[in-house]
Amino acid sequence: MEWKERIVSDKNVLLGKPIIKGTRISVEFILERLADGWSESKILESYPHLKKEDLQAVFVYLNEFVKDGLMVELRSRVS
Repeated sequence: MEWKERIVSDKNVLLGKPIIKGTRISVEFILERLADGWSESKILESYPHLKKEDLQAVFVYLNEFVKDGLMVELRSRVS
């Protein structure tokens, strides 16, 4: 899966945040739904113009960033 076929960024749409091509749905928005406990099925039912491949592209996109070390380093907090 080539995420660049499904995820784009345009400075005139959502301030340049990565979005699903042809929508105004950001990668961030999808991740927020997943973090809130939404299933892939619920996302696809709620946003019928999204495809399963769009969600897969989000995962590939994130994996690439994690693999390349572009994510912020997590530091453990001592309580």
